[in-house]
Amino acid sequence: MLVLNEAETRAALPWGDLIEALRTMFRDGCEMPVRHHHDVAVPGEDAATLLLMPAWQPGSYIGVKMVSVFPGNTGRNLPAIHGSYLLSSGKTGELLAIIDGAELTARRTAAASALAADYLAAKEASRMLMVGAGRLSLNLIEAHASVRPISEVTIWARDARKAEATAAQLDLPGVTVSVSNDLEAAARQADIISCATLSSEPLIRGGWLKDGAHLDLVGAFKPSMRESDDRAVERATLFVDTRDGALSEGGDLVQPLRAGIITAGSVKADLAELTGDRHPGRIEAGEITLFKSVGAALEDLAGAILAFERSRSI
Repeated sequence: MLVLNEAETRAALPWGDLIEALRTMFRDGCEMPVRHHHDVAVPGEDAATLLLMPAWQPGSYIGVKMVSVFPGNTGRNLPAIHGSYLLSSGKTGELLAIIDGAELTARRTAAASALAADYLAAKEASRMLMVGAGRLSLNLIEAHASVRPISEVTIWARDARKAEATAAQLDLPGVTVSVSNDLEAAARQADIISCATLSSEPLIRGGWLKDGAHLDLVGAFKPSMRESDDRAVERATLFVDTRDGALSEGGDLVQPLRAGIITAGSVKADLAELTGDRHPGRIEAGEITLFKSVGAALEDLAGAILAFERSRSI
């Protein structure tokens, strides 16, 4: 059985190969049941949560991501969230690999955004604004730079020190990196804006988006959370990773949907339709596009298969 730690998982998932693995998986599909959500009692503390996200390709591979959230760990100086991915044979059920869940999730999430950008961002897009400076930020910048000719990256975060730290870690040849404390000014100049925050209030205003801009919304994974305002949703052509997920979990679409500003039919395509050539993606040069993702188990399965097969061949 193969066991991949964080560094080994990262090395096994280069952006080009991972994006193509996701493209193939979204196009061809897999079995993907609704994720399991269980409350777990912890005596004397707040309840923990166990999440199980299964997916499989009949006769090929079976995978399940197991994530635990223990709020009491903050008092023990331990991470509250732990995750692992278990990959098994779809023919025999044999456990093939255990893969670091956090790194797999971070990379497949960024790769899904880059896959969407490959259909939705302007071909010549070179200026990127990264909103947020958490774990996903570096991944999102690197992934987008693998599909578009990014030459300038601006990072904005509520905590300027975190933005500076992220900028210092970024090492992309030919890419100029800066930190901004003026979100509006940075957004008005950006060809691609990627947001990965836990904001409950809109950060990006629709009036700031220039013609031809692409807005990538990765954070705000609950209906109560939001990274863009109603005007952004009104101005943009809307796309999602999966319709069921984005229209029930992502506040950027759920809130305007409930308010009657958009309808479910306002979403033009999901990644399965884009990769399956059922929608062309960006149609006009001046079109503003918006991609909302909340994650899907098929992304984890695609990444896990790639990591396993690459590591096995080395």
